[in-house]
Amino acid sequence: MIRVLICDDHAVVRAGLRALLSGADDLHVVGEAAGGEEAVATAAALHPDVVLMDLQLGPGIDGVEATRRIRTPHSTADTPRILVLTTYDTDADITRAVEAGATGYLLKAEPADELYAAIRAAAAGRTALSPPVATRMLAQMRSPRPTLTEREKDILAQLAQGLGNREIAKELFISEATVKTHLGRIYDKLGVDTRAGAVAVAKEQRLLS
Repeated sequence: MIRVLICDDHAVVRAGLRALLSGADDLHVVGEAAGGEEAVATAAALHPDVVLMDLQLGPGIDGVEATRRIRTPHSTADTPRILVLTTYDTDADITRAVEAGATGYLLKAEPADELYAAIRAAAAGRTALSPPVATRMLAQMRSPRPTLTEREKDILAQLAQGLGNREIAKELFISEATVKTHLGRIYDKLGVDTRAGAVAVAKEQRLLS
């Protein structure tokens, strides 16, 4: 029997998942959590095999941080596996979840049989990914993040704070012309042509610390 903990901030979703999982003879819901901190505490108390983890959990820590706290730094063979179950499939969300220790990443739109299979795979330590997520991850691997110089990163960080060229030049003790030159290179590397586009791509690809 695979012991499952459900973490989602919506009571209706938790009830629906509990009812759905009752349709599989080898899956047993041992508990629920409405938030990240509760998920961490409940996982430690109940020792489930798999935690179904939503990413957006309202106030408190999010699903990624809850995953990190459950899985690290003392993960063992008995540590619960984390299967992200969410509606979010951006590159940044997927990368953050996997880096935090998630075994799988499933979208809520997947049919029940896919969810059952993903839970069984996660319990066995195998990776479980929704097809769209797998596609995005492969695309990431084939198109590695652009490499920015330290100065370009500095300027990008100032851009993200909403500073104009003159303000950036003053902040970094360089000329406005130098700022414009660096911005042109940043745009080329990120494949954008606007300041907003540069910031959006930088956030998506986690280029900003």
